Amino acid sequence: MKGFRGVMSGTLIMEAITVALAIPVVNKLGGGISTGTGWTVIAVAVLLVVTCGFVKRPWAVPLILGLQVVLIALVFWLPAIAVLGVIFLAVWLWLLWLRRDVARRMAAGTLASQQQPQP
Repeated sequence: MKGFRGVMSGTLIMEAITVALAIPVVNKLGGGISTGTGWTVIAVAVLLVVTCGFVKRPWAVPLILGLQVVLIALVFWLPAIAVLGVIFLAVWLWLLWLRRDVARRMAAGTLASQQQPQP
């Protein structure tokens, strides 16, 4: 499952870039970057990048899902940011489902890489 950590880090970086690209939206529609919403969006983008260093820790997945909840909670201040949270929450749930499915298949020995070559 070491490869999944790379997928997690890559997804976190893509999400951080997407959230950072929303800063002009916050500047225009959310009252400015210096407001609480602006600082929250910047903080979440930075936390997403910092979280890449902790993906091997057992508490990384709850932290990542918690960051998604923070983005969704911004629906009251800036709905456009909350939409990003919903989209990336769906991505993370799908990735976690894939990880569970691969682990189940690995335990059952049904992965293609676990099959013996046919003579």
